[in-house]
Amino acid sequence: MTRRRGRWAAGRAILTVVTAFGALAGAALAGAAPAGAVPEGRSIAPGVTYREFDVPAAAGTAHAHLLTVDLGNPHVRVGLLHPGAVAARATVSAMADAAKALAGVNGDFFDITETQHPGVDATGASVGPAVADGQVLKSAVPNGQRFGPALPPGTTTEDVVGVGTDHRARLDRLTLTGSVRTPAGTLPLRGLNQYALPQNSIGAYTARWGAASRARAVCGTDTDRGAGCTTDTYEVTVRDGRVVSAATAPGGGAIPADTTVLVGREEGARRLRGLAVGDAVTVTHTLTAASATVAYAFAVGGFPVLRGGEPLAGLDDTTSAVRTVVGFDGGGRRLLLLALDGATAYRLGLTIAEEAATMRSLGASDAFNLDGGGSSEMVTRDPGAPSVTVRNHPSGGAERPVANGVGVFETG
Repeated sequence: MTRRRGRWAAGRAILTVVTAFGALAGAALAGAAPAGAVPEGRSIAPGVTYREFDVPAAAGTAHAHLLTVDLGNPHVRVGLLHPGAVAARATVSAMADAAKALAGVNGDFFDITETQHPGVDATGASVGPAVADGQVLKSAVPNGQRFGPALPPGTTTEDVVGVGTDHRARLDRLTLTGSVRTPAGTLPLRGLNQYALPQNSIGAYTARWGAASRARAVCGTDTDRGAGCTTDTYEVTVRDGRVVSAATAPGGGAIPADTTVLVGREEGARRLRGLAVGDAVTVTHTLTAASATVAYAFAVGGFPVLRGGEPLAGLDDTTSAVRTVVGFDGGGRRLLLLALDGATAYRLGLTIAEEAATMRSLGASDAFNLDGGGSSEMVTRDPGAPSVTVRNHPSGGAERPVANGVGVFETG
């Protein structure tokens, strides 16, 4: 943190517990009373506790909802909540209920609006990489194409928080490694199931993308999300290793499991135009970790705010908002999921610098900011309940459909 407000000192945050009781069931209503404070926290399941408390901040009191997860407990795991397709949205409660999760929070920032591209639909796809159940769903859009607040210096859309197959949480960076092998040579693959492709590139779309239009992929530039859509495009459909069709513009519709659609823009389009129906094409893709030596069981995008016990340099200490953040202790065995309340009394929330300080005060060595504002949400399932309960009050007055989330699951 480069500057500190006089009313907030990193590492000295005072967490004030609220003593009112109650529970918010179903969709939240803006302005309602806090959703039931639990002074000492209560167990949702072995290894998982929930509590809520107040956090004094420069803009006023914020109200936090906190899940603590013991990743060393063999009966608990953390995974990605998602609506079944990359280019789709659903509420956190709907995703949690569908996956039979114990609890969850919202996840990455996402393509929420396309007002700057008339006639192009927002895809709902997330900004950063996503891994679910050990399977790669997508890679990251260029930095300039992201939604959300400005990235802290030195961070990128490829940054993730994840849990490896060793059940340890960590911060990392996941970069797409891929290629398109053709009769004329091997071409670099620079996109996988993402709503925006880098300029002059080729991207691959699989069944995991869903049925949404791929038109958004060729809009904007690497530095300007709102720039126009290029018309220098080409799309090739590959089925069972052979080109079966081509088109001059990106299409839409469900993609079969045995099919990959390649979308090219500018130079990438020119290279794809060299393919003919019947040509043999092999597409390979994976996400390569910058630091982890174990595979990820789960990973989601956003950006880091706390690393090795220290806030990142240049964190915003001016703009307060409702936020969601995930953190973990130095061994990666204790996971903290925190969502702020969006009720009227608390809606100003925290700055990103205050968020980092709060997570450090809770014992986190590392923390990672997720989507906030009207997306911030936490749900938990009471023992024996058929559905989850929304614990915070979404600031928009109701649950917002989001791209993905972080789910807590009971195993065995």
